[in-house]
Amino acid sequence: MDTFIQQIINGLVLGSMYALVALGYTMVYGVLNLINFAHGDVLMIGAMVGITILKIVQSVAPDLPGIVKLGIAIIGAIPVCILVNVIIERVAYRRLRNAPRLAPLITAIGVSILLQTFAMMIWGRNPIPFPQVMPADPFNLGGALISPTQVMLLVLATVAMLALVLLVERTRMGRAMRATAENPRVAGLMGVDSNKVIVMTFAIGAALAAVAGVMWGANYASAQFAMGFVPGLKAFSAAVLGGIGNIYGAMVGGILLGIIESLGAGYIGDLTGGFLGSHYQDIFAFVVLIIVLTLRPSGIMGERVADRA
Repeated sequence: MDTFIQQIINGLVLGSMYALVALGYTMVYGVLNLINFAHGDVLMIGAMVGITILKIVQSVAPDLPGIVKLGIAIIGAIPVCILVNVIIERVAYRRLRNAPRLAPLITAIGVSILLQTFAMMIWGRNPIPFPQVMPADPFNLGGALISPTQVMLLVLATVAMLALVLLVERTRMGRAMRATAENPRVAGLMGVDSNKVIVMTFAIGAALAAVAGVMWGANYASAQFAMGFVPGLKAFSAAVLGGIGNIYGAMVGGILLGIIESLGAGYIGDLTGGFLGSHYQDIFAFVVLIIVLTLRPSGIMGERVADRA
């Protein structure tokens, strides 16, 4: 039972990061029907900027509590990631809104390579250790262990997802996003500025990716220029698993994907004598993804395009 609880905790931590990034994918798709494959690299930018800010804070105010330092890193990474994502939308995607779908896809892959190259030029190609600012002693939870960094990650992910739901469902901007997702032309006739809505969608997705990036670096204690590819791919898979374009589906898909990976690596790895252990945990997630999409192509919570937000 202790092992099961530990794997569930690990899955929730991993799934929370997937969910934050998957929300960025699903929001952009819901509004533009565009898959922004550069979104995983926005997570990488958030992690790298977070490390840079943490090093500055460590040198200027070393006595600050660790949670405050990490909070400053997140607050500093968010506007940088928003700026990067808004520039990507304005320069790379805006002129391709009415282009064949293959053109934005190829452009997104090119933007991803550009971001990785720029990050390699700025921060180097070697992994950068993430400053240890949070206490290392874990909490004991029913025989399982969870670190203070993971607790902070779960809290931030929960708050961010609840805030996004309230934004989409209870605010004027949320109504404008839903209207643009349903029919941009009709929304424009009703006074909705579709360009403003799209820019805001990219900005919100970038803010969530920044939080995930900093916490990813803090949880795994390192970051590097190519770190965004695999989390981005898995977050996209989580969005598809939950139902691309559905914000609740992105949350459910992310959490589910994280739990599947952890349980698969923990239990099936033991049953196979380590042959299918943590190094092959991607297998379990993508096998489940294939099964779900075979039985339900729209995803677990997939809906009609008109209902996406």
